Amino acid sequence: MLLADRGYDADWIRQLAMKRGSWANIRPKSNRSDPICFGPYLYRARNRVERFFNRIKRCRRVATRYDRLASNYLAFVQRASIRLWLRANESAPWSSR
Repeated sequence: MLLADRGYDADWIRQLAMKRGSWANIRPKSNRSDPICFGPYLYRARNRVERFFNRIKRCRRVATRYDRLASNYLAFVQRASIRLWLRANESAPWSSR
């Protein structure tokens, strides 16, 4: 599933998503003449993805991309993602241990 905002509402993007086997849930622009299928409840999940990228870019190394190799950059993005996940699923604060 492809979740995107109104800026990506173009027929060629929708066709490309269909060609790759996914469904595009893109909010239609106000000037669109033909109606399209759009799920507002599914669109709300896009907010979680945007917030994740906002949180992961708090790491300076991810935001500025100091690494030259894509594999090193991906490794640090994965490391930052694990760190966020661990903080969200922490059972007890460190101060109480």
